[in-house]
Amino acid sequence: MTKIVEEFELYGKQYRLETGELAKQATGAVLVTCGATSVLVTAVVSSQEKDYDFFPLTVDYIEKMYAVGRIPGGYLKREAKPSDHGTLVARMVDRPIRPGFPDGYKNEVHIVATPFVIDGENLPDTICVAGASAALLVGGAPFDGPAACVRIGRDIETGEFIVNPTVSEQENSDLELTIAGTADYISMVEAGAAEISEEDMLAAMTFGQEAIAAFCEKQAAFLAKVNPTPMDYTIHAADPSVAERVDAHLDEMSAALKDADKAARMQKVEELKSSIIENDFTEEERTAWSSDIKAALKALEKRAMRAMILETGERVDGRTPEEIRPLYIVPGYLPRVHGSGLFQRGQTQVMSVCTLGMLNEWQRLDTIWPEEGKRYMHQYNFPPYCTGETGRMGAPKRREVGHGALAERALVPVLPDTDTFPYAIRVVSEVLESNGSSSMASTCGSCLALMDAGVPISAPVSGVAMGLIKEGDDVVILSDIQGIEDFLG
Repeated sequence: MTKIVEEFELYGKQYRLETGELAKQATGAVLVTCGATSVLVTAVVSSQEKDYDFFPLTVDYIEKMYAVGRIPGGYLKREAKPSDHGTLVARMVDRPIRPGFPDGYKNEVHIVATPFVIDGENLPDTICVAGASAALLVGGAPFDGPAACVRIGRDIETGEFIVNPTVSEQENSDLELTIAGTADYISMVEAGAAEISEEDMLAAMTFGQEAIAAFCEKQAAFLAKVNPTPMDYTIHAADPSVAERVDAHLDEMSAALKDADKAARMQKVEELKSSIIENDFTEEERTAWSSDIKAALKALEKRAMRAMILETGERVDGRTPEEIRPLYIVPGYLPRVHGSGLFQRGQTQVMSVCTLGMLNEWQRLDTIWPEEGKRYMHQYNFPPYCTGETGRMGAPKRREVGHGALAERALVPVLPDTDTFPYAIRVVSEVLESNGSSSMASTCGSCLALMDAGVPISAPVSGVAMGLIKEGDDVVILSDIQGIEDFLG
């Protein structure tokens, strides 16, 4: 392939998409540039279908210190595990890309984003999504794109929205809304704001959707130049009799799901699944259709849970869609620590502990991002016992990093400045029980811990997880979702 380039300007910034010169053995590779910041995004699609009951997509964001003209700190002088920022970018790319593949597609897909140059003003994260989308489409992958991601800021003085604000522009912004999707739908939203109104946030989301559509249109123009050859692929189709036999147990599954206690409900559901596998399939069929049977049982559970809510308005634990689970709150739970708070909502329980230190105890960051360190640190831990499971404990996983960042972003706007409160602040949220919305429980627990430690926050902050069940024109919005609703909604 010869080198193909698409250069364009959108919302006052220069962009460039380029393919055909770098990483040509990948299924697709695109060098995407904003200002002087450039990221190489590659996509490789395996030719072999895997016997999984899920779509095997992996996204890696590989930070390179040479991109900012620095040598890595430490003794090894080589990039090792990703920073928290790097982990968050990988998660951000995954979310809008994953729903773009067809149901039943089981070939492994690996996306790698490598920042080559960071100019210190234009951040690389949002353009990684466009690069991933373009790389997949350049390679002819069965991806329902183009997809794009934008960050929306708002100028404090003029009130105007800014698309992909530079670092300097963001310093004068009271909003940081990151939104991703296609020209037709939104698949990922993250936001932090200085307590702006709901009306303004909705206006920013509407503006962001328009911006995404504009970036998707530019990708389409780029792809028209490339004229990629669509990849031949197959969608795994299970034997029709698998679904027929499993679906016959819909009423039994609905009955098993109706239990407010998570452990009891899971036991009933697993017992029913084991019974179906044992009694409805022969040993030969269980061996041949193992992943298909698991997928069908998962689909049965999903259908039963969703039908219950849409048809009766009742959730598996008996709540109405708007009802919040019982709350139990204890500030100052632990003695001697600087501050603590126990927050429980239903079967989700979090202990947050606040520690204050001198300002020179802030967290120094050795990353490619402009910020040199963090004065406020929020860390979230999700040990196996919180869900009644065994497991290996070690370095925080991507989910723990992501959930910790959610709570951190929620609390930063209400923290006092260093002139008012000259301390470094670390809050650790230990999830002791989990049945959904643990990241938002950690927001609530952390707010309690900050107040107990005497941190003069400007306003208390709380968080709740929301869900959506939609079948055709039937839509139900759920407040305070629990685990099963998060997973199957």
